[in-house]
Amino acid sequence: MRLVICHLYPDIMNLYGDRGNVIALDRRARWHGLEPVVVPVSLGDAPDFEKFDLIFMGGGQDREQGLITADLLQAKGPGIKAAVEAGVPLLAICGAYQLLGHYYRTFAGEVLPGLGLFDVRTEAGPTRIIGDVLAESKLSGESRTLVGFENHSGRTFLGPGAVPLGRVLVGGGNNGRDGTEGAVYRNALGTYLHGSLLPKNPWLADYLLGRAVERRRGGVRLARLDDALEDMAHRAAAPGAARRRGGGGGLLGFF
Repeated sequence: MRLVICHLYPDIMNLYGDRGNVIALDRRARWHGLEPVVVPVSLGDAPDFEKFDLIFMGGGQDREQGLITADLLQAKGPGIKAAVEAGVPLLAICGAYQLLGHYYRTFAGEVLPGLGLFDVRTEAGPTRIIGDVLAESKLSGESRTLVGFENHSGRTFLGPGAVPLGRVLVGGGNNGRDGTEGAVYRNALGTYLHGSLLPKNPWLADYLLGRAVERRRGGVRLARLDDALEDMAHRAAAPGAARRRGGGGGLLGFF
C-alpha cells in the first residue's frame, strides 16, 4: 500500500529535530510493508490535502510562525480542515500546534490568527518552559507514556471542545498550570514535545500510521513490530526522577 505523507513547511518549521518525526514515520511504514512517499509542501503550494494519508508540521519560533501565518490560513487552511474532518491523521509540534489553535499572542503583543482546528488559545508568558517531559496518554485506549523535550514561552489553554493528548507527570506541558499536554481533535494531534517525538514514542508513530491505513483500507490493522530497542530508548529518554520513582513495579506499568 502506498502511503503519502505531507510534510508542511519543512524548510521553515523544523526546530529541535522535528524532521526526525517524518524520518520515523517513513522508516516504520516500510517496516510495516507499506510504501511511504514524503511530499514537501511549503509557501504558495495549495494541494488537495484529502489526497494525503498523513500530515505533519514541525515547530518554529515567532519569526517563522509569522512567515507562514497568512499562507497557512489562506492557501492551505480550508484544505487542511477538510482533510482532518475526512479522517486524515495530523501531527503538529509546538509552533504548528499553536497556529492550529484559535490564535497565538506573542510576548510583544502581536496576535497571530490560527486555523481554529484545535479549540485552544495561546498566550506568550514572561519565561520559557524548558526541559524533559513525561506524560500519560490514553490515546490508544490504554495508558501509555509519552516522553519528549519542551522549549516554549507559549501558554496554551484548552477550550471546552478540546481533549488533552496527555496528563503531565514531569514537566510543564500546555501551560505549566493545569497538568495537560497537547490536544486531540479527531485524528489530529497537537503537542509541545520535540526531541524528536516519534522515535522516542514508537507506539504513537504506529497510532498515526494505523489511523492512516484504516482510513484507506477500512478494518486493516498494522501488526506489532519488535520494539525492544525503541522501548529502551523511550525509557532512557524519560526524565530521571520519574524513572527512579517508578522503581521495580514501574510508573504506569512501564518503568
